[in-house]
Amino acid sequence: MSVHGGEAWGSFKQLVDARRGSRVAGLGELKRYLARFGYLPKSGHEHDHPTDAFDAHMEAAVRRYQSTLSLPVTGQLDSATIDRIMAPRCGVGDAGVPVPSSSVLPGSGGGAVSRFTFFKGQPRWATQPDPPLVLTYAISATATVDYLPREAVRAVFCRAFARWARVIPVAFVETDDYDAADIRAGFHSGSHGDGIPFDGPLGVLGHAFSPRNGRLHLDAAERWAVDMDAEDARSAVDLESVATHEIGHVLGLGHSSSPRAVMYPSLSPREKKAELTVDDVQGVQLLYGSNPGFSLSSLYQQQASSVSHATSSTCLSVTFLCAVLVIFVTCF
Repeated sequence: MSVHGGEAWGSFKQLVDARRGSRVAGLGELKRYLARFGYLPKSGHEHDHPTDAFDAHMEAAVRRYQSTLSLPVTGQLDSATIDRIMAPRCGVGDAGVPVPSSSVLPGSGGGAVSRFTFFKGQPRWATQPDPPLVLTYAISATATVDYLPREAVRAVFCRAFARWARVIPVAFVETDDYDAADIRAGFHSGSHGDGIPFDGPLGVLGHAFSPRNGRLHLDAAERWAVDMDAEDARSAVDLESVATHEIGHVLGLGHSSSPRAVMYPSLSPREKKAELTVDDVQGVQLLYGSNPGFSLSSLYQQQASSVSHATSSTCLSVTFLCAVLVIFVTCF
């Protein structure tokens, strides 16, 4: 199984290299996966009892999946595609409504194409004449995981909400009144009453509902970490990254096709991705406006500098390797 893959979908590893015309045991189950996340129709006799045939519909679905997840679009189940399919992910489907593909992010420095999406109809929490909009949130006192101290979980959610509050005119206030809160978060296992059951470790990590539903559910079967440096488990999932992602859904964002974005659908074990990117910020600001004092252009410059530094480091590593090879060839 891939080091990035999940237990829930580990059987898909046997499908590597399947393509149109193939018939491989397990393709029917993959069709159910693709239907679940919006790439094939959910209804109809064929998808109630899908076959193991890799047909034209399957190829088209794989192409859409590859495009949405920013993978090379081959229409085949190459190793990169299977690794991504096996990776733990959010339970919200990927059929979000995008902005026009030619849209350039205002204030981002120009040239950046938006890759965020919204729920159908672009639902959002009602704004107020005098900002900020105030939303209350509560963390369930009963839907918990016993190895995480409640105060640690509260601190994680406080930071996650603060990331979004920094960029939009919305204030998030914690309350002890769970039933009355606008946003209600908790850990749940298997079938938990919302019609969307969880599937165990390293499958669906969590899901949330569009405004103004307010429900945010995390799979209690995961090995959640509030401090990855203090967590040894290879299967550990960063709670802050997932909480920040699911809050994005609660606010009205769909998934992004940018792998760097918080709103990208999947998250590998031990990966931390809680810092909002330009794509995340631009999407949520189209729904709620910008927070006074926040500079999107500064974030763009910071993000561009980070990418440039990473590229430079890679180039230096390659240059060093080439130099070593030259010395090796010269000396021997």
